[in-house]
Amino acid sequence: MSAPRKPQRSGHHDPLRLTAVQLLCRAEAGESLAELLPELQGGLPAQQRPRLAEYAYGTLRWLPRLDAVLAQLLERPLPQRERELRALLRAAIYELLYMRSPEHAAVSAWVDTVRGLRRVGSGPARAGGLVNALLRRLQREREQIEQRADASPVARLAHPQWLIEDLRRDWPQHWAQICAANNRRAPMSLRANLARGSRAERLAELAAAGIEATADALCASAIRLARPQPVEALPGFADGLLSVQDAAAQQAAALLDPHPGERLLDACAAPGGKTGHLLERQPQLGALLALDVDPARLALVDDNLARIAGDPASAPRVQTHAADAARVADWWDGQPFDAILLDAPCSGLGVVRRHPDIKLLRRRGDIAALATRQAGLLDALWPTLAPGGRLLYATCSVMAAENEQCIAAFLARRAAAGGGDGGDAGELPIAAEWGLARRHGRQILPGDGDMDGFYYALLQKNDNCG
Repeated sequence: MSAPRKPQRSGHHDPLRLTAVQLLCRAEAGESLAELLPELQGGLPAQQRPRLAEYAYGTLRWLPRLDAVLAQLLERPLPQRERELRALLRAAIYELLYMRSPEHAAVSAWVDTVRGLRRVGSGPARAGGLVNALLRRLQREREQIEQRADASPVARLAHPQWLIEDLRRDWPQHWAQICAANNRRAPMSLRANLARGSRAERLAELAAAGIEATADALCASAIRLARPQPVEALPGFADGLLSVQDAAAQQAAALLDPHPGERLLDACAAPGGKTGHLLERQPQLGALLALDVDPARLALVDDNLARIAGDPASAPRVQTHAADAARVADWWDGQPFDAILLDAPCSGLGVVRRHPDIKLLRRRGDIAALATRQAGLLDALWPTLAPGGRLLYATCSVMAAENEQCIAAFLARRAAAGGGDGGDAGELPIAAEWGLARRHGRQILPGDGDMDGFYYALLQKNDNCG
């Protein structure tokens, strides 16, 4: 490595970049990016908040590639204790490779930011010299360094090795497409409340507010924005005329197709987007019970329902309850449901483009544990469904073990329980213009129709079985 140039100092560290380092360290420790970002953005001026989001989402989206580039730059790996310095270098490399920043100014700002770190094992001055030397070298040798890094599929695809392998196994014709879609930015999509006006009316209001938007071709209630907007800027959002929801998630209400007077269960409801959509789809429901195991997240369901309600006096009987849906004795009154939405806890591997920290935090062993949880929920909830009733199983995953294999195993268990009569569970076909038909259910791959990755299977309890 050439001798480091003496870094130019501006006299103070950059609060924005320092906040980005803190965010990345906390995300690496397991905190959710979706929860961290609003918290840390609140300490910055409004005009800097989008840039913090860019550092956070961009660095985590390309993290495997950034680490491969960093490995090319370092003579030896950084000690584990240098978490903040590693996070700073990751974000700095992201800025040089992917952001249109003046490079010399960016390098200088990152060097200055070293002095704001809480712990630098080698001392701030020496660490600043290291950062300066590495980033200047990346400027000089960028093409060769990227070329060497990209010899590894992990770096080239910016996905962990285990995930590349599992995607190739489950999607031999589509795995590269999935990885590419995961690395693209997701659009901001809205749901028009069709119980209180048409999508065309909402589009006209957005246009009048200077917000460019288009109608989604694959979902009657979905609107896609050309550029993300703060929700307070959306006309009608505060009044419940619009909600933020991807078009893939908006397919749930149409698939379950609730009827007037029916008794519905939303078994894993938080944050309440699909709960609200079910009410918008069928304002004349008889009753709706929304469960979630997390009381804090259940409060988000209440907030969403209150916002979209319009006239609360005309709303159906809605109850929210904090409970584990699998522990039926804790919450069920014995009255069967006509329809159940089971939006099952899953790996989230269909929404990596919206939550790139999933690449950092998810492990291969998580999939089997989640599949066990999903099977337990199906088995526990099935007795609460009325004969002739429908259960819509949904995940935002692309992994077969959580999706079609989970449904196949459930149907086999119900058939075995029914002896020679085939059991009390059947599958209803899903005919749609979106997604891919699977042996059981239908899969939307990430990026298809610019939607998130989502899986749906629609089950029905046979009338001749209790």
